[in-house]
Amino acid sequence: MVIAARNWLLVLLCALACGCSTVRFAYDNADSYIRWQAGKYLELEGEDADELDERIDEFHAWHRASALPKYVTLVEQASQRFADGLSRADLVWGYDALRVQARESLQKAGELVAPLLDRVAPEQVSHIERRIAEENRLFYRDNLRGSERQRRERRAKNVVNRLEDWVGKLTPAQVRRVREYAERAPMADELRDRDRKRLQTDVLAILRARQAKTRLPARLAHWEQGREPEYAKALDAWREQYFDLLLDLDRSLSAEQRKRVLGQLQRYARDFAALAER
Repeated sequence: MVIAARNWLLVLLCALACGCSTVRFAYDNADSYIRWQAGKYLELEGEDADELDERIDEFHAWHRASALPKYVTLVEQASQRFADGLSRADLVWGYDALRVQARESLQKAGELVAPLLDRVAPEQVSHIERRIAEENRLFYRDNLRGSERQRRERRAKNVVNRLEDWVGKLTPAQVRRVREYAERAPMADELRDRDRKRLQTDVLAILRARQAKTRLPARLAHWEQGREPEYAKALDAWREQYFDLLLDLDRSLSAEQRKRVLGQLQRYARDFAALAER
């Protein structure tokens, strides 16, 4: 299932916030993770289940051969840019590069799984819809629950945790700067929720029409198509303020913090290169 492939990308991103061994473990077990996630959305048996396994294996092999070498290059370039001191152009480059990689992976996942999805029974599509509804309830719990003050506090805590995974313990001044960002940046979770549901509705319509082969890959790769202008504007404002935060923090890093980030980037480049050669 393409939703599982998207979750697989999240596994890799989570691994990047941890150690080198975590990256290798997550990647080597990604196919099993996708099968587990796909099973939540599709209840397949016999030849259909075998075909899904083959599609997952093919996606994993494609990603190892085609995507991982690009990751190596990107991480090496990111390391050099960080060593020289970050600029806004560097952050724009990194953001755009990640989007390109996400588009390629989602396009490929859609192409591989689409023929199977065009054959699923209406009951299977209804099951997918129910699973998506559960996913939306979890999104509400994690992102929309509580007052605005509580949600901004959660945002500050999450950003601090992500940054400390990379640089180590933040100084009190750095934490204050994160809190300033959390207070000022737009709260767009309601808009994000509507945007997710917009894409979900489109995908379900494609499945019901049995048009996955002709429409699904492009729809997934261009997830922002049809986005509300208000949400697009809020995302632009959020991104600019987040870039401001990262640039301020970059200027405030100690020699030890900078060394830690560079060390992690270099380890990831080596790790991705080793995974690509297997």
